[in-house]
Amino acid sequence: MPAAANASGPVTHRGAITVSVMLSTIMQALDTTIANVALPHMQGTMGATYEQISWVLTSYIVAAAICIPLTGFLAGRFGRKRLFLWSVVGFTITSMLCGAAQNLTQIVLFRLLQGVFGASLVPLSQAVLLDTYPREQHGSAMALWGLGVMVGPILGPTLGGWLTEYYNWRWVFYINLPFGILAWLGIATYVHETPLRAGRRFDWLGFALLSVAIGAFQMMLDRGGTLDWFASSEVVVEAIVAGGALYLFVAHTFTHEHPFLEPQLFRDRNFVVGLLFIFVVGMILLTTMTLLPPFLQNLMGYPVVDVGLLLAPRGVGTMFAMLAVGRLSGRVDVRLQLLVGLALTAISQWEMTHFDLDISGWDIVRTGIVQGLGLGFLFVPLSTVTFSTLPAVLRNDGTSLYSLIRNIGMSIGISIVITMLARWTQSGHAALAQYINPFSLPLRAAVDAGALDLHSLQGLAIIDEEVTRQAATLAYLQDFRLMMWVTLAAIPLIAMLRPTKAASGGAGVAVAE
Repeated sequence: MPAAANASGPVTHRGAITVSVMLSTIMQALDTTIANVALPHMQGTMGATYEQISWVLTSYIVAAAICIPLTGFLAGRFGRKRLFLWSVVGFTITSMLCGAAQNLTQIVLFRLLQGVFGASLVPLSQAVLLDTYPREQHGSAMALWGLGVMVGPILGPTLGGWLTEYYNWRWVFYINLPFGILAWLGIATYVHETPLRAGRRFDWLGFALLSVAIGAFQMMLDRGGTLDWFASSEVVVEAIVAGGALYLFVAHTFTHEHPFLEPQLFRDRNFVVGLLFIFVVGMILLTTMTLLPPFLQNLMGYPVVDVGLLLAPRGVGTMFAMLAVGRLSGRVDVRLQLLVGLALTAISQWEMTHFDLDISGWDIVRTGIVQGLGLGFLFVPLSTVTFSTLPAVLRNDGTSLYSLIRNIGMSIGISIVITMLARWTQSGHAALAQYINPFSLPLRAAVDAGALDLHSLQGLAIIDEEVTRQAATLAYLQDFRLMMWVTLAAIPLIAMLRPTKAASGGAGVAVAE
């Protein structure tokens, strides 16, 4: 299928366009994780409980998830450039309002609006780059785009921890101002407007069903851990609502004359397989970054700034991999690159299953670099092959759905590892406690040496604390092992992708028909 020409004619200033959309991508991607480390400080300032302050994250996630699917329709109705500019302006202004918020109600409301405006930034940036570069350079373009999407969440905790430690939690939002101004100037100056699709009708019922499904599902994931999942009637109701709305949305999409999502999207095999693949990649993308900070802080005693420094090399590995992928584009089959990425990611996760509380900082850095390399070899080739056969007219819808599925995968992955961490810690504590008895030789040795006093509350508390610490360590290792098996389970998806081959002379990736 030949690439559709850009409606705006030959594209100039590709470098400036790339930098501009990269800034908007980094700005949005940073905000998925940068606020996490500042939550305890926000909680103290706002005088909120942990459950209340968690809405700072939940409101953003739910609003962004619901609004992402709107990107395709809004770009077609009002123009991609116009939507992009308003999204950057709205996201920047709401970021400043979040930083200036004086109470919990304000910050939750502003975070919700921030999610509404930020929802379109990543899919729009991907669509702009796909149209800016010819098909034979899509691999390089997706490598540049992937830098922002991947490195932003990885560096978010590092930057957020540093800003919170040395300045104030409000600066995790104020930092978006220079990114927003530069991105707006670049997009306004260099990005071309796309033709309007004024005849496309808005499917209110389809959007309502999809919004209800996404909102209920995100609420189920967010509340499930707190309410013990399906032991809670609230979570059961949210699951039923999400499942029922999704079923009705799918049935409506394939029977309505003008559905919210174009059914043609699902006739492209590479696109459909790519959605399945990015769902799995989303599950493993942020789970390690969710687990390692509390592992290093709570169990190993690292301060927040040192944790950020130890995790930063993961982003360096990702950047090196993406630079390599950009050069390999058109020369090496993307399926082979995906296999390498899965293998490196699984190897790093396997090494992490052997962590203990005496590991060195180098072990954290080394495994992080390997995992960063693996994710870099996954993300870019997958983005390239997913859109390799999709018509250009469907790119706005396709990129928005691609981003939505990735975000859902991230939400599910994080919910799974947090839930299993709690359960495995509890079961591990029960198993280890069986070995604590008066006849245990190590325990008797500690008592004889005067290190413990079994007849005092302090001595018993010390024993219980150490049992909990060791049980939590084992639970983290089991989580790492679970993610390793999820990574390996994605390998069969590679065989489902349409074969690609290097174009003659290394011009680019040509899709075999």
